[in-house]
Parts: sequence; C-alpha cells; structure tokens
Amino acid sequence: MIENILAAVTHFITQTISALGYTGVVLLMAIESAAIPLPSEIIMPFAGFLALAGRFNLLALALAGAIGSTFGSWVTYGLGFYGGRPLVRRFGRFVLLSEKDLDLTERFFQRFGNASTFIGRLLPVVRTFISIPAGIGKAPLLEFTIYSFLGSFIWSYLLAWVGFKLGEHWKDLEIYFRRFDTLILVLLLLALAYAIKRHIKK
Repeated sequence: MIENILAAVTHFITQTISALGYTGVVLLMAIESAAIPLPSEIIMPFAGFLALAGRFNLLALALAGAIGSTFGSWVTYGLGFYGGRPLVRRFGRFVLLSEKDLDLTERFFQRFGNASTFIGRLLPVVRTFISIPAGIGKAPLLEFTIYSFLGSFIWSYLLAWVGFKLGEHWKDLEIYFRRFDTLILVLLLLALAYAIKRHIKK
C-alpha cells in the first residue's frame, strides 16, 4: 500500500518537473513547504538528475527550490500567525501534521529562536513544519523570509547536486532520507531531553 502511494507520488513529481521545468520545481517545493506531503527528497534529486542531461542548471534549480519553499512557508507561517495552535491542532491532520510534530517544532523554535527557521530548513523532519511555530511566535516576516530562503537554497542545492551525482540511481535517495528522518528525530528528542534536564537542575 505504502509502496503504491510512493510510486504514485513519484510519478506525479517526475511528470510535473518534466512538463513544467523550473516552474514545476517551484510549484512542487511550494506544496511541500505548505505541509502537503510531497517529499523534497524526490523533487530535487530528480531535477538534479535532469541537470545531468543538460536540461537544468544546479544553481538555477536551487534558486527555484528556495523560491518555492519560501512561498509555501508563507502559507504555514500565516496559519500559525493568524490561527495559532488551536487552528493548527484542528486542521493539521489534513496535511498529516500530528500533535507530536507540532510539539517538536515549537520546542525547536523556542530553543533556537528566529534562527531556527534557517536551521530547521536543513533538517528533514523539522523543515516542513518549522514555519508554524515561527508564525505562532510572531517572528518578523522579513527575517523569517530571509532565513527560510537561505536554508531552503542550501537544502535544495544539496539534494539536486546529489541527484546529479547519482544519475540513474537518484531514487535511492528517498529510502536513505526516510531513515535519516528517524535519526534526526531521535537526536532532536535527546537534545530536548538534555536541555529540559539541565533547566530543571538550574
């Protein structure tokens, strides 16, 4: 079942990029950053693979990915800014946002402040939802936008570059990053537990 869904998502992503080019990358990355489950771990590596064939430029792909991610992040930022946690809790399930996801990203934002937008954009688990606590915390929009764009540019370039290097094997990335998601989640939870323990001791 999961494999069939993943295959359908992969087909949609590859067809969109093949048909729309850079515009497709912007569109797909905007959807992903708006907390709709389209994995950037498929979007950017496939685009990078096409760059190997001369269709795209890696820097231009990173720019397209960053622009799309920033557009999408405005949606989730606005959701947090205007609706707050109650609205996210009520409608989050429709975009597969669980209470644990929200708790994790809120604590991450509280730990690192506005810079968490930049850091979070480089982490597979956190990057999709980090805009929500930024909105809830009323982070300045301009500062949020800059951090979001810079982090997304780096993330997009790295994924496109790896897809470029992997060539025909670009699909292998998706499995790797899904495992990496779990590792990042465990590390963040351990860091959070340590910070709470240290705070209690103080």
